[in-house]
Amino acid sequence: MISYQADGVKMPKLRKRDTTAWIKRVAAAHGRKIGEIGYMFVNDEKMLEANKQYLGHDYYTDIITFDDDEDDVLNGDILISLDTVKSNAEKFHKSYDNELHRVIIHGILHLCGINDKGPGEREIMEANENAALEML
Repeated sequence: MISYQADGVKMPKLRKRDTTAWIKRVAAAHGRKIGEIGYMFVNDEKMLEANKQYLGHDYYTDIITFDDDEDDVLNGDILISLDTVKSNAEKFHKSYDNELHRVIIHGILHLCGINDKGPGEREIMEANENAALEML
């Protein structure tokens, strides 16, 4: 089951049923199933607070993924800052919807085991994000 909630921001206009089906298709393409996934949409201040509290990082980010996977079943909580999604869309000359979907699937790809911090990993993540967006 995938749940979508907002805290301190207006819930983004998502076609939840279509988004959930898309997330399941992407997970299946990586040999995984969806268990319990919780999306929480927040503002930059709430994201910064979570980043400090849970990761010890004192900076803004667009997404934090909390992984609670069990074997091939994806479980976790995904925190997304809509403020940063909006500013990144402008920065990268993308539509807000495109950037929002990119970040939504970014969290799922993390749960699938794809990282983006080490050498060459960012390019692998971007390729997987692009492939996932083609499935939307």
